[in-house]
Amino acid sequence: MTPHRVLALALAALLAGSGLACEPADDSSRIAVAGGSLTEILYLLGAEARIVAVDITSDFPPEASGLPSVGYVRALSVEGLLSLAPSLILGEDDMGPPEVLAQLERTGIEVTRVPETPSAEGILAKVRCVARAVDLASAGERVIESRLAPQVEALAALAHTASGPRPRVALLLGSAEGAPLAAGRSTSGDGLLRMVVADNVFADVAGWKPMSPEAMATANPDFVLMAARGASDTHAARSAASSPALRLTAAAREGRIVTLGGMALLGFGPRTLGTALEVARMLRGPSSG
Repeated sequence: MTPHRVLALALAALLAGSGLACEPADDSSRIAVAGGSLTEILYLLGAEARIVAVDITSDFPPEASGLPSVGYVRALSVEGLLSLAPSLILGEDDMGPPEVLAQLERTGIEVTRVPETPSAEGILAKVRCVARAVDLASAGERVIESRLAPQVEALAALAHTASGPRPRVALLLGSAEGAPLAAGRSTSGDGLLRMVVADNVFADVAGWKPMSPEAMATANPDFVLMAARGASDTHAARSAASSPALRLTAAAREGRIVTLGGMALLGFGPRTLGTALEVARMLRGPSSG
């Protein structure tokens, strides 16, 4: 069985297991998007002319920021959405709140929620789902074949050829009352670390949790990845990187604290594949190619 056939079967299984059909919408001529990864995918598919509004996590490509805003993906406004007369609301799996979605569905506007699995294959499944929802399945397959599948294969090759101990990494978000939020198990951050074949030093913790200086020193990661959740967060993330919470770690002593854009790192859109490759190569040094 060819690698592409194996990948296709894996994607089919992901979609089948999601409980969502990802079938073409009745009318995708006017799309309101709730989720930055979905905006990114629509631009990649060449469907940007159909977008009438985006949420505030849609920071890529830069021109998307000039579109009308519907607020934050998890705090959408019925009035704001209805004022734009969308024919389709396309959202990530955590869009909400639930009462807003229920009100929107009662208006007759079609609402499609796109499933997410925080893995390389899950990103391809998301692209395929969006492409089908907006009736661009063939364009989706071309994008996957030409631009995305090669990155998935490059990640797999890096994992296959990796030698020596796996790098021990902490992935952190901003801060909570001065303490950085660490990605524990079952988070997008943990999924990213699995993609780059790194050990999550906080895998014994569930969800995103604030970490004290003592907990960080005990975990003592070799590398720290800081995710800036937006342009305004970049400075805060860098400040956290030099904070007492991290100063006693091996990562700080060796200068192995790296700040990356939050959506590129954790949005699990197409850019996350390239960012994961960048991180995987960084963790393994120049010889990783």
